[in-house]
Amino acid sequence: MSTRIAVIYYSSTGNVHALAEAVTKGAAAAGAEVRLRRVAELAPVEVVNSVPAWAAHAKATAHIREATLEDLEWADGYVFGTPTRYGNVAAQLRQFLDTTSDPWERGILADKPVSGFTCSGSPHGGQESTLLSMYTVFMHWGAYIIPMGYTHPSVDEAGGNPYGVSSVDDGNGPAPEALAAATHLGCRVTKVAQLIRPDSMNIDASDPTRFIQG
Repeated sequence: MSTRIAVIYYSSTGNVHALAEAVTKGAAAAGAEVRLRRVAELAPVEVVNSVPAWAAHAKATAHIREATLEDLEWADGYVFGTPTRYGNVAAQLRQFLDTTSDPWERGILADKPVSGFTCSGSPHGGQESTLLSMYTVFMHWGAYIIPMGYTHPSVDEAGGNPYGVSSVDDGNGPAPEALAAATHLGCRVTKVAQLIRPDSMNIDASDPTRFIQG
C-alpha cells in the first residue's frame, strides 16, 4: 500500500496554494498517494470580494476539497501550510487545528511525521515564529516534527530557513527556489513516513502503548 500524505493549507491570494502544490508534487514523486486539501474560509464573502486577488483565488480553487478530520485519519503523514498573520498561524487553519481533539484523544495523530510551510510579505515578517507556533500543536498530538534543516541545496537557495519552507510575497508568486524547497519538503516527509509507518515496523497501530517500554 502506498504511503499516504495529506497536504492541508490555507491561502488567500494563492502564494501558499502554489507552495502546497509543490509539496504535493514532491510527495507524489517520492511514491506517496497525496490528498491536497484547503481549509474552510472564515472571512465574510463581502470581505473576500472586496479584494480582487482574494476573490479570484477563491473562485480558482473552489474545486479543491475542504479538509476534514477523515483526511487526518487517512494519512500516514502531514504537511500544513499557512500565510503568516502577525507572526502566527492564519485563523482559518487554526480553526481547523482546533477541531482535532477527537482524533487526538484517540491517538490517531500520534507517531506520524509532520512539517509546515508559510509565506509572508517580507523576509522578516514572522515566518519562523509562524512555523514554530504551528509546531506546538503537533507536539501536543505526539507527532514527529520533520524540520527542513539544511538537508538539500534548495534550502539555502530559498533563504536558508531550517524550520520549514518559507516564501516572500512580492506580487509574483513564490520564487522558483521556494517552490523547489517545497518539493523537497514533500519528498522528505514522505520518505520519513515510509520508514515509520506501523506496518513497516511490524507495529500494531491500534495499540496505544506501542512505543512505551516496560
